[in-house]
Amino acid sequence: MFSKSGKNIKRIALLSVHTCPLALMGGKKTGGMNVYVRGLAAELGRIGIQVDVFTRSEDKCQPSVKHNLGYGGRVIHVPAGPEVPMRPAEITPYLDQFTAGVLKFAAQENAQYDVIHSHYWLSGLVAGKLREAWQAESGRYTPIVQMFHTLGHMKNQINPNAAERAPQARIDGEMRIIHDIADMITSPTPAEVQQLEELYHADTRKIRVIPPGVDLGRFQAIPQPYAKERIGIRPEQRNIMFVGRIEPLKGIDTFIEAASILRDHHPDLMETTTFSIIGGNPWAENLETEMVRLQTLHHELKVEDIVGFVGAKDQSKLPYYYAATDVVVMPSHYESFGLVALEAMAMGTPVIASEVGGLAHLVQNGITGFHVPPRNSGALAEQICILLHDEPLRQQFGKQAYDLAQNYDWSVVVDYLVNVYEEAQEVCAEISRPTQWQDTAAKWFVMA
Repeated sequence: MFSKSGKNIKRIALLSVHTCPLALMGGKKTGGMNVYVRGLAAELGRIGIQVDVFTRSEDKCQPSVKHNLGYGGRVIHVPAGPEVPMRPAEITPYLDQFTAGVLKFAAQENAQYDVIHSHYWLSGLVAGKLREAWQAESGRYTPIVQMFHTLGHMKNQINPNAAERAPQARIDGEMRIIHDIADMITSPTPAEVQQLEELYHADTRKIRVIPPGVDLGRFQAIPQPYAKERIGIRPEQRNIMFVGRIEPLKGIDTFIEAASILRDHHPDLMETTTFSIIGGNPWAENLETEMVRLQTLHHELKVEDIVGFVGAKDQSKLPYYYAATDVVVMPSHYESFGLVALEAMAMGTPVIASEVGGLAHLVQNGITGFHVPPRNSGALAEQICILLHDEPLRQQFGKQAYDLAQNYDWSVVVDYLVNVYEEAQEVCAEISRPTQWQDTAAKWFVMA
């Protein structure tokens, strides 16, 4: 088996230092990046490329190597610091230990990687250390392709909570990766390219716009009555759903406030409508700060009867939740892309999303759903009300969302990524200007 785009790429190291692609979705640190790395690794394996995903070990009871990514794919848990869950910033002191673990594993396996694809800023710093070590050892230069998933400067621009701001070490690390480490950078949308240029002075000649893919084999239309039966929703009940991590930037408070507004102004509509929050662990003994804040708001607004915290769900169960719901809502303050929206669209479910970041490109206003301003619960409630009252429009949006999502199949996206890997091999000598990549971005993203 060989890659579709060429035969120069046989083995890739994917770095996902701070979070494991096999982790349960909606957990403390799990979200779009986990889905991305897992989907990418699986599709690369399917076309014959061996993939080793290196992630920090958080549980000494877990096997050090897992073969859960399909053909040719492995997840390697590397001990680095205490083997317990840690925040990304807390992992920084252990990056050298992580690097040493990867080097040891590669030496034991006699593994040579054609490309390092690093995800998030911590992984980018490790990628630079790995290349230095391998180059010193053999003189072989390993190209590095970087994807950030989120940017520290952007999080700081829209985050009013000082405790949630990205540390300066992250900003400095991102700058170093952009200017000194990465040979190529992949960005999910043109919006992030602009952010990289304006906030980090990035050389856009080495940036390629390639969106994440979606597993259309898993996320495909399911009859709503069957999906409702599978997850325990009454046939006549309508459901509005949020899926994602429980953190302030996700705007879940806006989601809860919108439910309260609808309950007060459209009580008849709410008699058969519920709001579900998928993510986190609402029953934990020691709740996270944001979960406490949201549950307090939930109680203060007296919406316990219509808004439910459902907890994190395995990726295999999510299709039934998407299919059983009438509208998926993403009220985020910042999203680099919005994989939840893409998964919902692939299921034929319309999406109401904040007009921010990648969501402004992916969700087409008035075609696959609606845009709303972030932090505007009144506008969100109004658009939910429109779709609940207008079933033909809701079905039309769902059909158009389904059609659009077909363009994002992983098999299509990975072809472009393999081209980037091969270009990174060539770009070590001279960075070439993008040509067809701009046309590709225009085909994927149609501004409403």
